[in-house]
Amino acid sequence: MEDVLDVYQRPYDAARPVVALDEKPVQLLGDTREPIACKPGEPAKQDYEYQRNGTANIFCAFEPLGNWRRLKVTERRTKLDFAAFVKELVDERYKDAEKIVLVMDNLNTHSPASFYDAFTPQEAKRIADKLEIHHTPKHGSWLNVAEIELSVIGRRLRERVVDVAELNRQILAIEQDRNTAAKSVDWQFTTDQARIKLKRLYPSTERR
Repeated sequence: MEDVLDVYQRPYDAARPVVALDEKPVQLLGDTREPIACKPGEPAKQDYEYQRNGTANIFCAFEPLGNWRRLKVTERRTKLDFAAFVKELVDERYKDAEKIVLVMDNLNTHSPASFYDAFTPQEAKRIADKLEIHHTPKHGSWLNVAEIELSVIGRRLRERVVDVAELNRQILAIEQDRNTAAKSVDWQFTTDQARIKLKRLYPSTERR
């Protein structure tokens, strides 16, 4: 925990940007009856019944000190999807950075091993060497600021998203809007505060 909190206290460094990564499943739902659009004096109407159209996934890379995020919709969240998303960060947004300081939870796909499943050994090592990885502790994924960003995005999505194409359209609009507005997260929780508020989680040195 303290490792991640210390990372969040680092000053902005374009050569070593701090980037949080997470993903969010989305259920795709369609209407069984055509909704009725709103008109003067009457709200829109939508039947409570819906049709399940499967699921999709949203990857989120969030750089809080850069006021920037990258959102990507995928049909799944496999090792290959994760590897492709990280490769995009390495080769595009952060191609000139020395290292990407990457904060992630402990999901089994969040490992350099995923790069070796997706790419040649040479390419996998190239990507892995560009990363400085910090994992949140087990049961401590709330320490990942990307979770906060995904929570905001989830509230901005329409209640029913019918398919991946529609999800892509909405996600692109949200990404552009939040990047243009330079939305960020003002993270206040520090290591010193953790030692006070979460004292019960630290080993006791008192003699009994």
